[in-house]
Amino acid sequence: MSSNRIDEIMASVATFPSMPGAAAQLLAMLDDPAISATEVEEALRFDPGLTANILRLSNSAYFGFAAQVGSVRQAVVLLGAKRLMQVVTATCVNAVMDRPVEGYGLSSGELWQHSIAVSVAAELLMGELGLPDDPEIFTAALLHDVGKLVLGQYIQDEASGIQLGTADGLSFQMVERRVLGTDHAEVGARILKDWAFPDRIVNAVRWHHDPSGSDPADAMVDLIHLANVLCLMIGIGVGNEGLQYQPEPEASDRLGLTTTYLERVASQTLQWVNEMSERLNPGTSRIES
Repeated sequence: MSSNRIDEIMASVATFPSMPGAAAQLLAMLDDPAISATEVEEALRFDPGLTANILRLSNSAYFGFAAQVGSVRQAVVLLGAKRLMQVVTATCVNAVMDRPVEGYGLSSGELWQHSIAVSVAAELLMGELGLPDDPEIFTAALLHDVGKLVLGQYIQDEASGIQLGTADGLSFQMVERRVLGTDHAEVGARILKDWAFPDRIVNAVRWHHDPSGSDPADAMVDLIHLANVLCLMIGIGVGNEGLQYQPEPEASDRLGLTTTYLERVASQTLQWVNEMSERLNPGTSRIES
């Protein structure tokens, strides 16, 4: 792989769209523990699309509220800052990822559906394993494949070389590195670094296919890795990558993960993802178990 091609890819990273202005402002505000519901409402006043999506997701069964959430103020109070940050990030990622991704064989909405599935599965695994709550895991999982948005066209241009590599039984990510000199995990980490996301989230995206490469080891990386593989195995967002990805045994061992946990999480993930997808993208095809 020539250095010119790698330079071209990294130049594409540099010009990748930034987080929408209202969302970036709101996420920064939510980092302040003294922020009020009134200030959040004010930040959302001129972005009705973001407001509507926040309310749609707030009313999904995933968040489990008994009463209908009818206002941003109510959503702020019921969700709390952590969950509201997740909802804001999810709506922004939906806007960026809700398009076909050439090269990966993903039709409109499939990349976002896979991303939200991995977020849900990672949180469910965390709960099943009795691990301490990690407020960053939902966002890191949601963004783990953002690098595909940059690499998709390059993968399409190198389709013959990619097909030869996957025919040899290599994982799609290994073939990306062999053909392009980089992969979607590395590119995604570069995008998030440019977006000024916390280093731990950048690290999780960078190592989500190779969790033992993370130094130091991090349970969040292991969880996102296993949630990603689980979602691919149950058919969410497979595209052209196929089923070559396997869970890293060391990651499973570090978490004490068993098949029983995976089976329970797989069933719950399908239920939640279908429901959340239908709220943000009416008409999205349901994923059948």
